Amino acid sequence: MKTLDKIGMIIFANLILILSVIICLLIFGWLDPESVYFVIKLALNDTVTTNIFLGISVVLILLAIKCIFFTSTDKKINGIKDGILLKNDDGQLVISKSTLEELVNNVVKGFDSAQDVQSKIILDEEKNLKVYVTLNVKENAIIKELSTNVQNKIKSAIKKTSDLEVKEVNISIKELQSEENQVIE
Repeated sequence: MKTLDKIGMIIFANLILILSVIICLLIFGWLDPESVYFVIKLALNDTVTTNIFLGISVVLILLAIKCIFFTSTDKKINGIKDGILLKNDDGQLVISKSTLEELVNNVVKGFDSAQDVQSKIILDEEKNLKVYVTLNVKENAIIKELSTNVQNKIKSAIKKTSDLEVKEVNISIKELQSEENQVIE
């Protein structure tokens, strides 16, 4: 969300909250309707207060129109948010992050010692591709050797399939699973 959208949401949420509380107080009889009418009548009789209310109302109307009809989306197809944009003389190609994450998952699943793989791809402003992998390993795995092999295989697979350079592959071992805890399929 953009800043203006967030401000609009905060303002409208607060207005709805205040109106809801006032209505509940009126319904339960804890607030006298005559006192509410008196406060509104008193505020509208003063020209300065009336002008302030009018200005606030115009701003809220414009903000409401902007939030309803001109919403912004965070999904960018410029390589930062949703995917990676590759251009050449023949056109352009957008590779989504989910495609690269699925590629990483398939590469890691190729290792017998790795299980329950989750991956995340991050592309920073300098167009550096970072891969974060979380996985469980079997108890007989040599973790250092496995992680080095996984890192190299991920880098080469992404380079081969998308011609993108991976700056770093960060691996997090979530759990060491014993042979007896594994479900036989």
